[in-house]
Amino acid sequence: MPEPERAHRLDDLDARLLRALDDAPRVGVLELSRRLGVARGTVQARLDRLVERGVIASFAPALDPVAMGYAVTAFATLEISQGQGQAVLAHLRAIPEVLEVHTITGPGDMLCRVVARSNDDLQQVLDRLTQHPEIVRTSTVIALSNPVAHRVLPLV
Repeated sequence: MPEPERAHRLDDLDARLLRALDDAPRVGVLELSRRLGVARGTVQARLDRLVERGVIASFAPALDPVAMGYAVTAFATLEISQGQGQAVLAHLRAIPEVLEVHTITGPGDMLCRVVARSNDDLQQVLDRLTQHPEIVRTSTVIALSNPVAHRVLPLV
């Protein structure tokens, strides 16, 4: 049985395949095989393995909230009543403007990335967010810019 750390490593072909997909997400398997200089079956097998291992989490398009009219991004730290995490998560999942939720250590319990169309809209989003009775306290910061967007490829 491979050691856990080695089981998650990517070889050179995996890395080249992931970079090629990042460069051209809509490219097909046949074109990937041509670009990488390997057989189509090899590319398909590698893709299947990367999906099965969870390395490739989705083939869905990356959507830009700003281009969709959500110009404001904010981060809300939530303190919740002990033992109420699942109830609060269900509440947060029902708010479309809540894009991500992380459970965290430190002064809060959850960190939410939220978007809004304007600062006035952000206030409405935060009002909906804090309507849950098990959310004890919140603290929110507005992002001014995103000089390093979400990325994973440098880890490859």
